Amino acid sequence: MHNEAMDSGPRLDPADWEEFRALGKRIVDDIADHLAGLRERPVWQPVPEDVQASLRTGLPAKGTPMAEVYDEFRTTVLPYPRGNIHPRFWGWANGSGVPVAAYGDLLASVINCTLGSGGNAAMMVEQQVIEWLKEALGWPAAGSGLLTSGASMGQVTALAAARVAKGPAAFRDEGAVASGAQFTVYGSAETHHSVDKAVELLGIGRRFFRKVPVDRDYRIDTGALRAAIRADREAGLHPLCLIGNAGTVNTGAVDPLRTLLEIAREEDLWYHVDGAFGAFARLLPSHHALLDGMTEADSLVCDLHKWLYMPFDVSCVLTRDEGLLEAAFSSSADYISTTAGGPAAYPLAFSDRGIEQSRRFRALKVWFALKTHGIEAFAGAVAANIAQVAHLAARAEAAADLELVARSELNVACFRYVWPGAAPEAADRVNRGILNRLQTEGLAMPSHTVLDGKFVIRVADNNHRTDVTDFDFLIDQVRALGAELRAAEEAGPAGATPGAGGR
Repeated sequence: MHNEAMDSGPRLDPADWEEFRALGKRIVDDIADHLAGLRERPVWQPVPEDVQASLRTGLPAKGTPMAEVYDEFRTTVLPYPRGNIHPRFWGWANGSGVPVAAYGDLLASVINCTLGSGGNAAMMVEQQVIEWLKEALGWPAAGSGLLTSGASMGQVTALAAARVAKGPAAFRDEGAVASGAQFTVYGSAETHHSVDKAVELLGIGRRFFRKVPVDRDYRIDTGALRAAIRADREAGLHPLCLIGNAGTVNTGAVDPLRTLLEIAREEDLWYHVDGAFGAFARLLPSHHALLDGMTEADSLVCDLHKWLYMPFDVSCVLTRDEGLLEAAFSSSADYISTTAGGPAAYPLAFSDRGIEQSRRFRALKVWFALKTHGIEAFAGAVAANIAQVAHLAARAEAAADLELVARSELNVACFRYVWPGAAPEAADRVNRGILNRLQTEGLAMPSHTVLDGKFVIRVADNNHRTDVTDFDFLIDQVRALGAELRAAEEAGPAGATPGAGGR
């Protein structure tokens, strides 16, 4: 007996396209309601144990109607997010997500292109987005680039290009051991930990990433940098790359990028700038001087999902000259060779510019958002974030019970609650408690760091939904919680308040 199901396999398209259409309309309506009501919701809340248990069930053997799956999403996932789309989220360095870009993500999944190589419109959209980013950032028109998942992959990509461009000619074939090159890489002690991962992965070794001391403004000490390079040359090592920070994660500090460029050229080093979020301050004429030297680097990374507010994930690595990425990553095989006609005749292959052969269509959400809003709207949002953090810093400086520990000319400020005569350990406990209460009660989501041995509350404003009143709210909450937890601290164990020892 003939079995048609055996010919075609299980149906993975909807059996009823009208039902599929109806669910899609419901989802879009729910999304709009959810985004419109963000301010009334907690920034973050813990996932209840029963919900966690429901997310630990085994692999489904049989299917469930898609409307029921969506209902489960609404009760188990949607209420318990990271919180970074909320107006009062300023933790770590997470962007807030432009709604129209989500349509680009949906459509990218529908057409489901992979952007390794081949002639199709998706490839051309990514190339157009890269050209737009070069224009927006003042990058040389002759440069090249690639969209990646994040700056972490961008660091790996840039350092791999540096290794080929500045290393022995036979490096790709022979490797570091056979070619006799022990590379060294230089950056400030404030450089992002993704560089540690990159030097490990690339075989350079974390011991040979020279973390140069910083000055009191958390910028690299150029005298110590020169001494480190000189010592490595005298030891017979191979100085490879100098990394400048256009906005460190801890404090938002910007290294003296022009001076670092000059040192890199004098020493024949690859000059890489980590501009994961700070590069987009280049959209503002007021910040061109701060970032002077960035656009002359050999490579630059920037995260569009940070200060360009795109949904995760999309980042970009740019190189100053065309062909540098291909020199590090191009490969050949019969199944990816070119042909005289058809899609394989297309001359550009993004897979030759990085590690990934299979690459999702990240560019479409960026294309959608930039087409819809225009770059001037994004520049305005960046300027607003800078002004908001300046307002926060001014309020912290003006308050007798707050200490502004660090702030940048970008969008990061670090402060803490203080009182006369507080022991360092007590002050840290109270500030940990403040942060714990802010986060677990869903009031606001700054993060934390430690500066000069002090536990501090850290704000990084990559949020296009924030306004100044949100920072007024934050200041008021920190002062009120601080007074409460200080009283409990001074009362001793009998007066301890839950949350005072939060971590």
